[in-house]
Amino acid sequence: MPSFLDAAGLGGRALTSASDPNFRHAALLFTGFFVLVAVPAVLLWGIAGILAAGGLVALTVALAPRLPPETVMRLYRATRIPPDDSQLSSLVDILAYRADLPQRPDLYVIPSATLNAFAVGSRVHSAVAVTEGLLRRLSLAETAGVLAHEMAHIRNGDLAVMGIADVITRVLQLMSYAALGLALFNVLAFVRGDDMISWWAVLAVYLAPALSSLMQLGLSRAREFEADRTAVALTGDAEALASALRGLETHTGHFWEDLMFPVPARRVPLPSLLRSHPETEARIRRLAVPDAASSPPVRHDRLIIVEQPMFSLVGYGPGDMRPRYRWPGLWF
Repeated sequence: MPSFLDAAGLGGRALTSASDPNFRHAALLFTGFFVLVAVPAVLLWGIAGILAAGGLVALTVALAPRLPPETVMRLYRATRIPPDDSQLSSLVDILAYRADLPQRPDLYVIPSATLNAFAVGSRVHSAVAVTEGLLRRLSLAETAGVLAHEMAHIRNGDLAVMGIADVITRVLQLMSYAALGLALFNVLAFVRGDDMISWWAVLAVYLAPALSSLMQLGLSRAREFEADRTAVALTGDAEALASALRGLETHTGHFWEDLMFPVPARRVPLPSLLRSHPETEARIRRLAVPDAASSPPVRHDRLIIVEQPMFSLVGYGPGDMRPRYRWPGLWF
């Protein structure tokens, strides 16, 4: 098992809360979602489209915050790692203690070659997932920085708004696939000389995921900067987090790749969970020169990690981690 120094630090209690901004961000997300759905609905069905859009938004409001973490993990065929079963579990224990979380998040590993990590649930009942690809490509110190970033989201009360953003992204991506069907319908109608659907409506439906990503990018900047700052407070290792961010950007691509045909935003890691992050270099610059005015009043000593060989935690080999179909499309 790895050796950690200063595992009993209590600086998490000094970290600030972001609940009020999250409430405003959730309201803005739902407002933007309503607009993105209502515009094409009105073009297609007139006034009745507004009622349809309102019903879809109301359904999302009702269901999005109530999805249990275990359900999300089952969607990704994730394997739960028992506490004290690995050096990674011990790292989660210590980070959760330092973040002063009321309950240790459950740890899951997803059999995917992508580099991704995310947290779901609530502050009192949460789960953190990492992919096999991340564990294979990042060092344990870099993985600690990524896990600390997810712990920060839990600590700061970000998971509710991030879960809402994920559901909205899924719905809008499904709409983009529907837009391709509408476009095909228009082509066939043109050949037959029939009435066509408004091309403006088709375009609005198709571009909805990309526009949503732009909106999420604007809302997530402060949240991600705060989570990075909190992560460094938890690990005391800004260099490892900066190195992890560079590795994640290399393997997950850039924002403008979300605009590629056939479906905008298809490269946003799923669950998206508001993953339209600020520019990586901007985040790294902030890590290198922290804002003294916003720094936590208590900082931990740096975690000292003795890294051991990392074996597959879910029993999958590279051949088993092939692309597979899942809603709304291929996932690697």
